Amino acid sequence: MQRSVFPPVTRRAWLTATAGTLALPGLARAQAAPVKIGLVTVLTGPQAAPGTHLRDGFLLGMRHLDNRIGGRPAEVLVIDDELRPDAAVTKVRAALERDRCDFIVGTLFSNILAAIIRPVTETQTFLLSPNAGPSPIAGRGCNPFFFATSYVNDQNHAVLGAAANDGIEVAGTVRPIRRVMIITPNYQAGRDAAAGFKSTFRGEVMDETYVPLTITDFSAELAQIASRRPDAIYTFMPGGLGVQFVRQYRQAGITIPVLSAFTVDEAVLPAQGDAALGLFTGTTWTPTLPNEQNTRFVGDFLTTFNYVPASYAAHAYDTAMLLDSAVRRTGGNLADKGALRAAIRAADFRSVRGPFRFGSNNFPVQDFWLARVGRRADGRLQTEHVRKVFENAVDPFAAECRMPAG
Repeated sequence: MQRSVFPPVTRRAWLTATAGTLALPGLARAQAAPVKIGLVTVLTGPQAAPGTHLRDGFLLGMRHLDNRIGGRPAEVLVIDDELRPDAAVTKVRAALERDRCDFIVGTLFSNILAAIIRPVTETQTFLLSPNAGPSPIAGRGCNPFFFATSYVNDQNHAVLGAAANDGIEVAGTVRPIRRVMIITPNYQAGRDAAAGFKSTFRGEVMDETYVPLTITDFSAELAQIASRRPDAIYTFMPGGLGVQFVRQYRQAGITIPVLSAFTVDEAVLPAQGDAALGLFTGTTWTPTLPNEQNTRFVGDFLTTFNYVPASYAAHAYDTAMLLDSAVRRTGGNLADKGALRAAIRAADFRSVRGPFRFGSNNFPVQDFWLARVGRRADGRLQTEHVRKVFENAVDPFAAECRMPAG
């Protein structure tokens, strides 16, 4: 992992802009004070790679905004949640109570989001997730102080179910997938992944296997796959799990196609190497999407951090741009929560994904793509869009949301 050009963030770091003049009275004085943002991600342990992408994407957004949000100076407190719900809650409470953060941005993992959403939103502080999107929060648990700039967990997986029905290119031939075996980790996002894939897949699910988040040896699962020979494997193995799974899959000599979401992405491709080439994923974004905002983002990210960004970075970058647009729309006023909520919902910014808006449950309405791992001209690996599978997709839980007043 290349070292960031920003200050070290082992525990926490401040990205600080000029504080402005603090002698102004009333609202003008408040608007001159820095906008404080707590950025929650995992920066230690085997899942630190995608967490680092999330952090660096947001910080690049801040750099493009000259370290200002809505014209006001901004400070970003980077919080390492350590992938521990108890640690995340403790640190987030400190960010709210001691550091007086105006917004919380995070998290990478759904179990961490589930732990912090109540402590954050009970204070009427807006929580914006650049990645985690558990289905309960998109449906009956929707919250007026929560916005996701990513997706509902199920959606990327539903892309692969639909794409499998239409056909996947294997050895130069497009063929439909009829029989699949599913393997995911045994936690909320893992079960959301399986549910999302099954919601659109019309073929036979031969078996579903749920493994511990701490698994390192997939030999038993791969042996079963090899013996039963499905048309394809569907898997969700984020971060370090994906590195181990893909490496062991190739080492086992299995040639069955792998369909996935978050198993192969730019956060883990450097560690997976050529073992990941040709594997498919479902996504909202790739570095190859042809729009001006995305071209600038990818180019500047590579120049600044010297690695290819993943969707975690792209969504976090969009989150910075969304916050800037919302605060600018309110004239820098953070006190009127209703006006600020309406300004966030307006999503008046240019996304690296192209078309983007919020649905009734504060989750995006956006396009989804089938993508495949390929090699860049510079030799590095990246995901590359193959075809659009869903256009202006509304998640399946939006109809269950009855947004409470707040």
